[in-house]
Amino acid sequence: QVQLEESGGGSVQAGASLRLSCATSGRTGTDYPMGWFRQAPGKERDVVAAISSNGRNTYYADSVKGRFTISRDNENTLYLQMNSLKPDDTAVYYCAAKRAYSSTYYTRPSHYNYWGQGTQVTVSS
Repeated sequence: QVQLEESGGGSVQAGASLRLSCATSGRTGTDYPMGWFRQAPGKERDVVAAISSNGRNTYYADSVKGRFTISRDNENTLYLQMNSLKPDDTAVYYCAAKRAYSSTYYTRPSHYNYWGQGTQVTVSS
């Protein structure tokens, strides 16, 4: 079993930056494909960014390209650097991990086996 815990959310003004982290515990030692998703009130949970097991392949939603950067370190901690934040970025952000090594990334919530509890990001204008 793998546990994921997000941190780094908060309330900021438009144009500010935040860095989200997702710490992995439990069955470590395997590099899982991972992703960041977000869910605003009344909306579906959508992919923000995703990364392959080895970190070489990444995906970004069109709405965050050029502003957000996904990365991971050697201890399976996942990061999301968010710059130039906009009010539309307001949501609960979740990290997720897929139980299988893969050289590609995954963009659908149904692809993932493990989820964190989420961290709130609020961007005011």
